[in-house]
Amino acid sequence: MSDLNRSWWDERVPLHVASDFYDVEGFKAGANTLRPFELEEVGDPSGRSLVHLQCHFGLDTLSWARLGASVTGLDFSGPAVEAARSVAAETGLDAEFVAASVYDAPAAFGGRRFDVVYTGLGALNWLPDIRRWAEVVAQLVAPGGFLYLSEFHPIADVFGDDDLTIEHDYFQTEPLTFDDPGTYADLEAHTEHNRTEEWVHPIGEVVSAVIEAGLAIELLHEHDYTLFPRWPLLERDGDSYRFPAGQPRLPLMYSLRARAG
Repeated sequence: MSDLNRSWWDERVPLHVASDFYDVEGFKAGANTLRPFELEEVGDPSGRSLVHLQCHFGLDTLSWARLGASVTGLDFSGPAVEAARSVAAETGLDAEFVAASVYDAPAAFGGRRFDVVYTGLGALNWLPDIRRWAEVVAQLVAPGGFLYLSEFHPIADVFGDDDLTIEHDYFQTEPLTFDDPGTYADLEAHTEHNRTEEWVHPIGEVVSAVIEAGLAIELLHEHDYTLFPRWPLLERDGDSYRFPAGQPRLPLMYSLRARAG
């Protein structure tokens, strides 16, 4: 986990907490930030232990707590963890937050295992080694428990931001480097740490890594909408964005569930 990326995230925590995109006040008033397919595919979390890897400042983590799970969140950004603890305290939701790299999670949790290991949207692209990630997950899942991953579809990463012109190699192994001011939650925000490194992990690479780590795939679903106006042709549909009705579509998000023996 690079110091370059950590600086990027550390700087953006207060911007995200204050943004309309995350709507922290709405969350404090009782909103749930999880997507409908996540709620359906994970099922009732009541009474289950759940760890959220790469949790940012914890709104999805705390949404699981609001539904009755016993939750722990982990993130490599110290400011994000502090912000998550603050939101938990203000909402009265019971949650533990730990500052550590996802690769160090087994040691950070002292060997604890969880019924559900959850990784949410926009996480895997920050990790250089997906097989090492899957091995970590396998160490964290309790017997009979499962990994649940929801993620932006890597096929979208091959296209430019203006249209569907192919600009990047779906199978490239070298990191993509960016130097963009602002943040997805506030495009006009003034920022100083703007360089990042990100990695494309094709679906086949993720699935193979999970299987090699000893987990049994139970579902792999692709979804035809996303959370951002990634390209100008996408149309808003409530809180999400889709291709226009009647036009060919691409998968924009995916979800995976894999169970430990």
